[in-house]
Amino acid sequence: MANIAIRDLQGDDLLSPFANQNVTTTGVVTGVVRRGFFLQTPNKAWDGKGSDAIFVYSRDWKPNKGAELVVSGECLDYIKHDTAKPVTQLRFESAEVKNTDADGVDAIPLTQELLATNNAELATLLNSLEGMLLAIEPGQTFVSPSNKFGDYVVALDSPTVDESAPRTAHGGFIGDHQNHLRWLPGFRMTNYNHARRLNVGAKLNSRIEGPLNYRVDAYQMAVSEPFEIEPSFIEVVKSGLTSSAGALTIMTLNCFNLDPNVESSVRVQNPRQDVDDDWGEGRFHTLAQAVVLQANSPDIVALQEIQDSDGAEITTVVDAAETYRLLILTIKQLSGIEYAWVDVSPELGADGGQPGGNIRNGYLYNPNRVSIDADSLHVIGKGNWAFDDSRKPLVCDFIEKESSKRLTLINVHLASKRHQESIFAPKDPGSDAKLGVRVEQAHIIHREAMLTLRHGNEYYVTGDFNDTETSRTLEALCADDAVNLVMQLPEVERYDYNHRGKLQVLMHGIVSAALAKSGRAEYEIIHGNELIGVTPGEDSDKPSDHAYVIAKITL
Repeated sequence: MANIAIRDLQGDDLLSPFANQNVTTTGVVTGVVRRGFFLQTPNKAWDGKGSDAIFVYSRDWKPNKGAELVVSGECLDYIKHDTAKPVTQLRFESAEVKNTDADGVDAIPLTQELLATNNAELATLLNSLEGMLLAIEPGQTFVSPSNKFGDYVVALDSPTVDESAPRTAHGGFIGDHQNHLRWLPGFRMTNYNHARRLNVGAKLNSRIEGPLNYRVDAYQMAVSEPFEIEPSFIEVVKSGLTSSAGALTIMTLNCFNLDPNVESSVRVQNPRQDVDDDWGEGRFHTLAQAVVLQANSPDIVALQEIQDSDGAEITTVVDAAETYRLLILTIKQLSGIEYAWVDVSPELGADGGQPGGNIRNGYLYNPNRVSIDADSLHVIGKGNWAFDDSRKPLVCDFIEKESSKRLTLINVHLASKRHQESIFAPKDPGSDAKLGVRVEQAHIIHREAMLTLRHGNEYYVTGDFNDTETSRTLEALCADDAVNLVMQLPEVERYDYNHRGKLQVLMHGIVSAALAKSGRAEYEIIHGNELIGVTPGEDSDKPSDHAYVIAKITL
């Protein structure tokens, strides 16, 4: 086999001209990961047009970083799923070690000046850097908290501050409404021993280097060496809204697939992902702390992502009584208040979410402060195509005991964005297959809200909308006769979710225009949870992937 230069293997397009051929190439190892290693041509200046590096798929044989190799194998254009960007790589067959400590690969500094702001141009640029050794200089701000996988995201604040998006007081990066899928530089630690637990706002205090890897539909550097930080401390925030006569306080809480069961690995669809111990890891306790200590024991808690009592096990169980019982018990231990609960159990396997979990929306309520109209309890959307395999909004009338006035709550969890294409997808980049579904769901919910008004009741729509305040989904929900309380907040406070470093608001509070105009609706996002990191490589008691939301509505 002829020795072919890596640049020629990569070609000038997404696909390699040598795909499915056995080839030999030469390069220096710049990084080693679990599934293989990166090989780059030494002593060659990047021309800005194509990559001089390639990933070698090799699960069994791993060279040392810095070794110069002659590698033989099959050249492949690896495509992980039907709509993914192809990645040119070699499937390892053999290697000759020419030098164990080679020189000649200088990292390319990743700077704000280098990165294009146009997504199409950025995709072309990063494709030409794929596999190349990159560097990030000190002085950057971490804009995503550490996770258990050792992933990190930074905003390039040094030497030139990125001023293209508003920043929060902690240094967080508010998502761009015109480009909410914008890519921010990030890296994954290949060795958890070198990974750091950190919060949004921490500063990078040392230079990092690593080859640019394409994984999970995005680009990310693979870093093996330890790095230094200046920590950021996030204060636990307490809401200023408290319960009072003639008003209702309503907390919105995404419980992140909460269940009380340690699943049996033989009863779940994916044993690696579907077995957990929410009770043993302390998630019930952390959620209870959020309710009592941060939200001041609100009158009502609108819950999303409550699973049935055996969690992700594939059984006929749909009842979630044990899930509620443990959460209520833990709240009572902290506050002395024994909440009641209510939901409408989904049909078996009908509402999406984690297989076997029978996810649903539910309510906790303080029976000393409110009662429910049991006849009002129902779900909407059954039989409509937009709610096939999707959580059904839960409707219930709550009556404030001192005033005897009622408020209709509509608790929603709209269709997920997990089907959205990456901006790097070769076809329809950034397209959202579920947007039309969410818009139709919004129209159905809006009609329910208008029916409530015609019956003489005020309403509050809350939950996880899986869309931002400027989306078509929220336009349909508000139309001309409703108001999103999120818009009362300053722009730099409108966030409850951190998506790869971009802070965005996915929880909202919708009331009638008349109620909002009267000044009887207050709204807060209790920040902190979405900014605090967990220890890489370890399970966490982090109870939700969202911030907590609370509203106070005077009746």
